[in-house]
Amino acid sequence: MSDWLLIGIRFALYVNLMLLFGLPMFGLYALRGAERVRSSVLPFRALMFWLAAAAIGLSILAIIAMTASMAGISLTEVDRASVDMMISQTAMGTAWQARIAALLTTFYLTIALGARKTATWLVLVSISSAAALASLAWTGHGAATTGDVGTAHLVADIVHLFAAGGWLGALAALIALLFRPLGQSTPDELHLLHRILHGFSPVGVIIVALITVSGLVNSWMLVGSDHLFSAVTTLYGQLLLVKLVLFATMLGLAALNRYRLTPAFDRAIEAGEAAKAVGALRKSLIFETSAALAILGLVAWLGTLEPPISM
Repeated sequence: MSDWLLIGIRFALYVNLMLLFGLPMFGLYALRGAERVRSSVLPFRALMFWLAAAAIGLSILAIIAMTASMAGISLTEVDRASVDMMISQTAMGTAWQARIAALLTTFYLTIALGARKTATWLVLVSISSAAALASLAWTGHGAATTGDVGTAHLVADIVHLFAAGGWLGALAALIALLFRPLGQSTPDELHLLHRILHGFSPVGVIIVALITVSGLVNSWMLVGSDHLFSAVTTLYGQLLLVKLVLFATMLGLAALNRYRLTPAFDRAIEAGEAAKAVGALRKSLIFETSAALAILGLVAWLGTLEPPISM
């Protein structure tokens, strides 16, 4: 099977599961009371329904693709017995079963309780989605490390996934809010948008700190001190370097939003001239989200390569 097809499936699954976790978390810390209920702010029930359904489908496709990759055959050549063996007799299969159980729970919660869209519902959906997202760590390099070092690596992987999911979910929510027709927005809705943008700042600091610390731990575990300089001569090291550059770009854009564009938006609302400020925020968020998606593409690719420490 083509490595690019496997990378594409991994990328889609990463994006899907991170949104499934990040969006309800955004609803918990960024919105208040009735704002969580109003579908005019964000249609959480519909989003969670389709994301959970897509995640189940992508997970099924991913286990078939992994079976094909390990057997060196195409997707169409994979038989039921091989997939069953992968699911029942490998650690990856155990992680897959846990993910499916978590996704089915999320799907059930969306159907059974989603109409209420209360904080309790968002908490439950966030927990089940977090379990599904964490399962990705058991299919990566972190799960292959043994002993206490392996435990630290696995924990760092999970923290990294949660923080990245929180950031991606926030970006998706902010884009959905910012790209509504400006002419249809009332002053109250513009003030709500500013409050959400401003309120994300402290959460963003925590997310960046978690990503940075867990990323450093992961990189150290996968590259190692003996390969720190020679790693740049390998494809893995080069992709990792590009990932770091993209992350630095995201940090710069996030700082621009926090310290310049969001205050400018507040002043523009008061002056009745929000259009230009919204346009600047839209451009910045598009660039930031593009960098985030590029990073996830690199993560999906890096997961198929041998890290320098194992060479």
